[in-house]
Amino acid sequence: MAKYQLVLEAGRADRQYWRDLWAFRELMFQLARRDVAVHYKQTVIGGFWAVARPLVTVVILTVVFSRVAGLEADGGVWYPLFILAGMLAWQFFAAILGESSNSLLNNANLVSKVYFPRLLVPLSALGVPLLDLLVLSPFLVGMMVYAGVIPPWQLVFAPLFLLLAAATALGIGFGLCALNVKYRDFRYVIPFILQFGVYASPIGYATSRMPPDYQGLYHLNPMVFVIDGLRWSVLGVGDPFAGGGWLVSLAVSLAALLAGVRYFRRTERTFADVI
Repeated sequence: MAKYQLVLEAGRADRQYWRDLWAFRELMFQLARRDVAVHYKQTVIGGFWAVARPLVTVVILTVVFSRVAGLEADGGVWYPLFILAGMLAWQFFAAILGESSNSLLNNANLVSKVYFPRLLVPLSALGVPLLDLLVLSPFLVGMMVYAGVIPPWQLVFAPLFLLLAAATALGIGFGLCALNVKYRDFRYVIPFILQFGVYASPIGYATSRMPPDYQGLYHLNPMVFVIDGLRWSVLGVGDPFAGGGWLVSLAVSLAALLAGVRYFRRTERTFADVI
């Protein structure tokens, strides 16, 4: 009598893999729902933790760049509001990158036991950052009301810039997530990247303040276009499309996403063995 062996593989043909990704979407939602529940479980002030850190950062950057350095926001916007708009985009990006890059290690038991498209695990990391974004957004609206800022017509483009921030963070997160499985010390690199990114991105200052000679190098940071674009769409200040720098930032974002997915898929078969 012939014997058959069922083999569950982590990586499959691309066409079937993307079908599986859609077929297992409910698992992604369940993982995201669990992460949200754990994130806010047994907290004293709940969602305020989502705004405490960015608001403290806004105060610090206002003192450093406005009071000490004497910088001004584009369009005469109230400086704390100018910083908060940039911080909202950065916080969203940083939260997705941090959550996604550690997601496989946090779900090691699940990854090593059953088959499903592993790409669902870092994708499920979107849940907590999205909720934190919703919690922080009313503070931005309140500050706009206080400062007398009326949202411009280009507000409709704000979701597109947030989508670009998410795609960039996921692209980098996919790569770091795969590297974390094999080399556990990569998790210590992520906080350094995020800390450096706060000052390398136009959160506390306007892109127009960057000397022309450094604009090309400066726009290699994909968050430059995202932050400038969100400020333009929400506050109506600046022009993210001035010059050709935005094309560089956009190209880096797309390259990061494609490279992250490619590397993740190439190493996915080994996850269950080494995690």
